[in-house]
Amino acid sequence: MSVYCPSYAPFFGFAGVASAMILSSVGAAYGTAKAGMGISGMGTFRPELIMKSLIPVVMAGIIAVYGLVISVLIAAALSPTDDYSLFAGFIHLGAGLAVGLSGLAAGYTIGIVGDSCVRGYAQQPRLFVTMVLILIFAEVLGLYGLIVALILNTKAESSCQN
Repeated sequence: MSVYCPSYAPFFGFAGVASAMILSSVGAAYGTAKAGMGISGMGTFRPELIMKSLIPVVMAGIIAVYGLVISVLIAAALSPTDDYSLFAGFIHLGAGLAVGLSGLAAGYTIGIVGDSCVRGYAQQPRLFVTMVLILIFAEVLGLYGLIVALILNTKAESSCQN
């Protein structure tokens, strides 16, 4: 153990793994639930539109995959026998928070937009293209977090040399 690789450094890496997975999953769950309420409300009036209205639910589920990817990449860098620097721990925590918080925001946005647009689509089918475009912009919020997390993850070094 050195000043650059204290014994508590892996805690921050594991916190990054947990942040990425938990926060992005909460965002995906909220988006799925909120959009699902809109689909079930709309389905009683226009059941023929249910399949096309599942797009927000699918897009919300993709948000959790972003967190899973980063969690796996960070977890691959953690080993009980190898050195792990405090710098790498902070980088991994930042990467986990970046993808997790952006996934939370994207899931929230997809849920709100999905619910409203699906209900509007039941009344006016010409809203479909608009719904898809707004959902794409909401999904991109999570993708930005994934890109930042991937860039951060490439910067993590675990060398413990003075």
